[in-house]
Amino acid sequence: MTRTMLDLTGLKCPLPALKTRKALKPLQPGDQLEVHCTDPLSVIDIPNLIRETGDTVAITERNDARIVFLIEKANGSIEGVNAALRS
Repeated sequence: MTRTMLDLTGLKCPLPALKTRKALKPLQPGDQLEVHCTDPLSVIDIPNLIRETGDTVAITERNDARIVFLIEKANGSIEGVNAALRS
């Protein structure tokens, strides 16, 4: 299991969610992604993204300066399941 830090401070919607999605793709199940954001909309966008991917997320820090998410890659993504069902 590895933990990767992604610094998205200063980026505005939709970039934090888009960059988080991209950073999650190469991770292995059980790996963690620690995402640092300053955009207040990320508290809505990133959890919604994680619901789509099937991973898990926790907000570990939230104050006026930043929001920190800890995302754990699940065993399989919903996107992978959907692709398997289509084949």
